[in-house]
Amino acid sequence: MIAVDTSVIVDLLGDDRHADAAESCLRDAMSHGPVVACEVVVSEVVAGFGRSSQLIDTLDEMGLGFSALEMRAATRAGEMQRRYNERLKAAGRRPVSPRTMPDFLIGAHALLQCTALITRDPGFFRDYFKGLKVIVPKAA
Repeated sequence: MIAVDTSVIVDLLGDDRHADAAESCLRDAMSHGPVVACEVVVSEVVAGFGRSSQLIDTLDEMGLGFSALEMRAATRAGEMQRRYNERLKAAGRRPVSPRTMPDFLIGAHALLQCTALITRDPGFFRDYFKGLKVIVPKAA
């Protein structure tokens, strides 16, 4: 089972320059097994696009599944958020683009409940979730 990050679904639904790469990557992943979104990804996409019932229908038509966060993933996300904050404090700086809890929840879900994560933000996930296989959509 492969997890998908919010950015990839936004790329696919937002008709932007990354849509083709997102679609190709998702199709390839689905040919090898289930691809799922956790509740954090679904809620972020709904917040950005609205029309939740239409979104659910679209994701179902795509064949995208749903996988809820387990307690161990939520716990790991909290640990990684704390580590992130400690790194910033030790460096005496504030983040240019602060990481929020959803990023850590998505990463922990992928690491502990799935075999990989499809995302356009590989650096962050590789840094905080060692051992997580990261798949980046590539433009054709």
